[in-house]
Amino acid sequence: MGRLPDASHLQAVRALKKAGFLIARQGKRVTMTIGERIVTIPRANPINSFTMAGIVKDAGLTIEEFRKHS
Repeated sequence: MGRLPDASHLQAVRALKKAGFLIARQGKRVTMTIGERIVTIPRANPINSFTMAGIVKDAGLTIEEFRKHS
């Protein structure tokens, strides 16, 4: 398993959309959902790798799956 680089919130939203997530609401954070799973993405540029790894884990994806979608 590799390390995730820092990414912008737009890259994260784009990758999660490709994975099937839909934007539920937007404000200071972007909330995306797919069924019962909800992921919140901060509007930070860049999102540090530690936070990005947590988002990927919460989305139920592996780092390799996330990289494939980005």
